[in-house]
Amino acid sequence: MALERLGASLHEALRKLFRVAVVDEAAVKELIRDVQRALLQADVNVQLVLEISKRIEERALKEKVPPGISRREHVIKVVYEELTRFLGEKPASLKVEPGKRKVLMLVGIQGSGKTTAAAKLARYFQKRGLKPALICADTYRPGAFDQLQQLANRINVPVYGDPRGKDPVKIALDGLKQFSDKDIVIVDTAGRHKEEQELIKEMKMLEEKIKPDEVMLVIDGTIGQQALVQAKAFHEATSIGSILLTKLDGSARGGGALSAVVATGAPIKFISTGEKIEDIEPFVPSRFVGRLLGMGDIETLIEKVREAEVKVPEKRAKAILSGKFTLTDMYEQFEAMRKMGPFQKILKMLPGMSYNVPEEMLEQAEDKMEKWRAIIQSMTPEERENPKILNASRVRRVARGAGVSEKDVKELLKQYVVMRKMLKTLRRKKRLPLFGKGLPFDVG
Repeated sequence: MALERLGASLHEALRKLFRVAVVDEAAVKELIRDVQRALLQADVNVQLVLEISKRIEERALKEKVPPGISRREHVIKVVYEELTRFLGEKPASLKVEPGKRKVLMLVGIQGSGKTTAAAKLARYFQKRGLKPALICADTYRPGAFDQLQQLANRINVPVYGDPRGKDPVKIALDGLKQFSDKDIVIVDTAGRHKEEQELIKEMKMLEEKIKPDEVMLVIDGTIGQQALVQAKAFHEATSIGSILLTKLDGSARGGGALSAVVATGAPIKFISTGEKIEDIEPFVPSRFVGRLLGMGDIETLIEKVREAEVKVPEKRAKAILSGKFTLTDMYEQFEAMRKMGPFQKILKMLPGMSYNVPEEMLEQAEDKMEKWRAIIQSMTPEERENPKILNASRVRRVARGAGVSEKDVKELLKQYVVMRKMLKTLRRKKRLPLFGKGLPFDVG
């Protein structure tokens, strides 16, 4: 992944600084060379790289080290602050309040991932307790409405469109009438134009007719520094614009697109960092840089934990702590972990953990959890509630149903026993389990 490679390179540059005996001018210049190399490999503009390098060097060598911290810590702080400043110190937010409908219009060149981004945004607001709706105003691309409808059905969000309609303005206005009770309505528009001027022209026409609260330009992160042209034209055309950068997970040019957009002054409000409908997040420069440098992002991790948290009724919680912990409860914990996302993304949010765990180990853990989910799904309700009845023939049947070995089933049962004992121990120590806040056992 592009940004992970950039992050790993920057993290390694800082690790080298930690290993040197004395942080002198030579060590600082070596760090700057490593930072330059990492940014250039991520397709960041050469002039920008030179500007960042110059500021880091000046501050690291000339600033007086504040009391209470070492020169090494000061240099790392300077790198963090300058990268954050370069990406925009203050996050640009999109405020949506219950009962006050906001209309968001998405525009973008064809192939930028706009339709998927519309569904991702709807899911993002839905998870925060708001009522989103989608409108397909793309009357040119065949299958546009079907694609948006399929995505909307997966997240149970209403969608309006007319596959046979030819007038995007009429479709959008009709959809807005239908969704008058929603908190946010996201309008997906056509992206047929390859020329930015034509796209801007259509954007202005639609904007004039449907009067959205905000117009958001969706830019494909794989186009690198070419994003500058799109972002600049858009930013000059409208004062209420914002940017959503997509596909930042799969191209070595992600850093180029990110830096190009930042250079225009157009506010980036969201970034999409994966293929799943959950893989979207607000762009907060300080958090983003913290993750890149391996410093973690505790705030985002806490948000993900809250979203994934399993709500356990008090009566059920007491039963679990007294030893009545079933495989159904265990399965719910697996589901909570899956909602939080891949282990790699979770670890990136933990300080010092971002690049220290081998990818192979994480993949094994993911595979093991998927196997265990399949095994529990293959059991009868009675077996899930009372695993003691799982004799040899039942284990054989469950293994066949889940497509795994009998050894895998026995391993799950062994882990279940360990987990149940641990919960009983917590009860004796009068400590509460962290339901939905991580599995209290080792999946590695």
